[in-house]
Amino acid sequence: MAKTAAEINLPAELKYTDEHIWARVEGDEIVVGVSDYAQDQLGEVVYVEVPGEGDTFGAGEEFGEVESIKSVNKLFMPVAGEVTAVNGDLDGTPTLLNSSCYGEGWIIRVKPEDMASLEALLSADAYRAIL
Repeated sequence: MAKTAAEINLPAELKYTDEHIWARVEGDEIVVGVSDYAQDQLGEVVYVEVPGEGDTFGAGEEFGEVESIKSVNKLFMPVAGEVTAVNGDLDGTPTLLNSSCYGEGWIIRVKPEDMASLEALLSADAYRAIL
C-alpha cells in the first residue's frame, strides 16, 4: 500500500526535482538517487539501467531507467554534468532503491558543470507540496 504524502521521507538537506530525483552535495560532486516517493510508487525494483563513468548529460536529460514489477520509468539528470561514479551494487541488488533510497541505493555521482545550478532544484517542502 502506497504511503501518504505525510509518510514520505524527504530529508531536508537534500534537493529534489519534480521528476522524483534527489541530489546531495558531497564536496565538489553531487550524489543522485530516486526519492522515497518514487521508490514507493514503483514498488519492488528489479533492474536499474545506469550510464557509464565519464558520460555527460544536460540538466533534464535522460540518464537511465528504473524497472519495477509495475513499470519502467526514465531517470532525468537534476543538473548538467559528468558522471564520476555509478553504484555497481545496484546490478546485483536493485532493491537497494527500495530499502535505502537515500543511502546504499544511490544511483550516480556527478561533477556538475555549475554548483549554483543546484539552487534551481526544489527544497524538501517545495517537493512535498507537489506530491
